[in-house]
Amino acid sequence: MKNLRVILFLGIALVFGACSTQPPMLIKDSVTIADGTVSGSFDESTGITTFKGIPFAAPPVGDLRWKAPQPVEPWEGVKECTEFSASPMQATPMPFSMWTQEFIAPKEPLSEDCLYLNVWTPAKDATEKHPVLVYIYGGGFSSGGSAVPIYDGVEMAKKGLVFITINYRVGTLGFLAHPELTAESPNNASGNYGLLDQVEALKWVNKNIAAFGGDPNNITIAGQSAGAFSVNYLVASPLTKGLIHRAIAESGGAVLSTNALARGGSLKSAEEAGVRFAESLGASSVEELRAKSTEEILSGAGLRNPIVDGYFLPKPVSEIFANGEQIDIPVIIGWNEDEGFGGAPVPAGQFKERVKQLFGDKADEFLAKFPLKTDEEAFAIQNDLGALQTFGIQSYKWMQLQNKKVTSKVFMYRFERDVPYADGMSDFGAFHTGEVPYAYNNLKMSPRPWTEADYKLADLMSDYWVNFATSGDPNAEGLPAWEAASPDNLKAMRFNSTSACGDLPSIELLKFLDTFYSN
Repeated sequence: MKNLRVILFLGIALVFGACSTQPPMLIKDSVTIADGTVSGSFDESTGITTFKGIPFAAPPVGDLRWKAPQPVEPWEGVKECTEFSASPMQATPMPFSMWTQEFIAPKEPLSEDCLYLNVWTPAKDATEKHPVLVYIYGGGFSSGGSAVPIYDGVEMAKKGLVFITINYRVGTLGFLAHPELTAESPNNASGNYGLLDQVEALKWVNKNIAAFGGDPNNITIAGQSAGAFSVNYLVASPLTKGLIHRAIAESGGAVLSTNALARGGSLKSAEEAGVRFAESLGASSVEELRAKSTEEILSGAGLRNPIVDGYFLPKPVSEIFANGEQIDIPVIIGWNEDEGFGGAPVPAGQFKERVKQLFGDKADEFLAKFPLKTDEEAFAIQNDLGALQTFGIQSYKWMQLQNKKVTSKVFMYRFERDVPYADGMSDFGAFHTGEVPYAYNNLKMSPRPWTEADYKLADLMSDYWVNFATSGDPNAEGLPAWEAASPDNLKAMRFNSTSACGDLPSIELLKFLDTFYSN
């Protein structure tokens, strides 16, 4: 009898033990994802766990050079992910012009083996569901990397996001098209490998981010410059349907063919350029090209432009948006006041002659609208034109098309804060990329002489970005109201030492450019 009681007791204990709920594994210890287990680094002072250098695709080397990203080889044991991976192959990153070191990828390591991402999470375990923001770097599709200091994710994670930065292939290694590459592709396409890397990273996020306490049903993509062009391409591509839920495009877009990054040339013309590239290196086949060293590939004429490849991008972005075929999600879009690349402004008389070259048979219409009576007026409008022709007009047209064909809201902005500069730096005003350390609350990554007004602006902008990633609306109690923009409500948030939503700046010039580029 006694033995029977013991057996019954043990049996009941085993049953209850099997049914009891074990506490979830702490993210700061390790995270198990589809391909294996990873460990990161936990900071007691911030409560944030950081994972750096997680592979999201196989290394695109050897026979995988110029192929769509392939699956990661699963691993045994725990992969330590505490250091950034190599940045993609490119010319040695060096500070230049207004872009000091905090805006630039590290000089090394650089490698074709670069398809890795980084995760910052505030979650303690996988039961939490934080909104997710995936940041895509700029660099003209020819440079950049996820290890740039101002892309650090700690501060955004402290505000409640799971923040992710990704690498993608750039330059010729990311965008070469060639008839042989098209023929060997199961998708009958070549080029756009850097954009396909971004899609693969988003697939990884959807599949794995819940293990880091992120919500796979609440993913925002954000990017600046080429990253913003990427965001526009991703929103237009049929390959991202179901993968993204909101988008932020800072200084970039491809709804108008205003420059090479937005032009979306044909696959055929890109293939012809690829053949010429191969011939310039003495290669008569893709096999011979793949045998070339990375240094030899980088020595050739760089190819870096996204194209209409018939797969990632079945049609030009302008046509996709005009037909309302893009993903219908809320967006934040905008530009910076002083981000033109037109060189030093010229006096009014000289600029009037330049206007004739710029606008052809619409030059008289331009001069009638903007008479340029003084050199000061000419200087001001040249500054506006520099920012609008590549960046501002894309935001304006995107807003128009979104309001015309789909239902999700558009929130527009212009960043107008003159970024402080230290001894040895120059005053570039509200320059291209200048908003990034503000939007992601990363002023601490820079030695610039920030003031209290700068820190307040960074806190405000990052709050808006977090709110938007959380709900699709940047507004919240205690913040200046930010109205959605439409052709009937031309409003934008003007970010400066005092920020407020007001009339869309440079509207008459935007309307002229819209007419000019749309015809």
